[in-house]
Amino acid sequence: MKHDPAATETSPLSRTLPHAPAELTLGRLTRLGEGVGKVVYASENWVVKRDRSPSEILALIALWKFLRKIERLLPGRLGERLLEKPSRQIHALRMLVQGFMGVVPRSVWFATHIGEMWRVHRSRDERGEILARSRLAGESLTPERVQFPPARVNVGGWPGWLTVSEATERVDATLHERLMELARAGRFEELEEWLDRFLELRPEGWRRGVFSVDAHLKNFGVHRNRIVLIDAGGLTDDWVEIESRLTFEEVVNEPHIQLGLGAVLGARPDIADRFNKRWKAVVNRSEVRRHWPANGSA
Repeated sequence: MKHDPAATETSPLSRTLPHAPAELTLGRLTRLGEGVGKVVYASENWVVKRDRSPSEILALIALWKFLRKIERLLPGRLGERLLEKPSRQIHALRMLVQGFMGVVPRSVWFATHIGEMWRVHRSRDERGEILARSRLAGESLTPERVQFPPARVNVGGWPGWLTVSEATERVDATLHERLMELARAGRFEELEEWLDRFLELRPEGWRRGVFSVDAHLKNFGVHRNRIVLIDAGGLTDDWVEIESRLTFEEVVNEPHIQLGLGAVLGARPDIADRFNKRWKAVVNRSEVRRHWPANGSA
């Protein structure tokens, strides 16, 4: 990766640059991906994010709740594909739902279960970002982050441009994407090595007093030969919340399914079985407590 030679070190959490990396301002950034709360755009080496508006998030939550209910009624795996990889159809449906919801005062929607889900999402996202910046950044567990004076960048799709003052190192792929690529190529030995690296990464966060309650493989990225956390929304240091997640883990018989590896390992049940056993041996109360810092709340 190319770094701006004018960068100055300020702290292990991020670097401060006198100006935005040139590649962000000289061309149009590609729409790379999206989540409930953010849309991500990328140049060759950097990504920037646009925070969704509350109305967008409410509409997406309402839409995904509806799709979950009718998923099994849709032909083939259409419902599953729409949920796993948002498409133009999802964008169009979101806009329709957002328009419909706009007829009703936002305060009404906030009083519903959809509003409660929005508040939970916002709270977890903000808390996760704080934890990632304070406990994980600068230790190769998250991508590098740089800050700079506000700069205007052109982006593909709506709204066409953004004003940004921060960028994050671009990863080669999400961990889920890398595993799917390896499975399609039949490189299952290499695939299993990446799964082992993922299992080795989990205790690294626990040693720093953070636990991910949403350890889906799409929330992690691959950068060269290491795995980094790219979505901190599921991070917590609340042991009550951690206990709740670990109680759920105790009754999950096939963790690989929960992690979105059902299709990836469909042709290799032996790898799925080995991974599930290793996961159960690592992600449990005794192991988390063993790695948790002595001054933590565990």
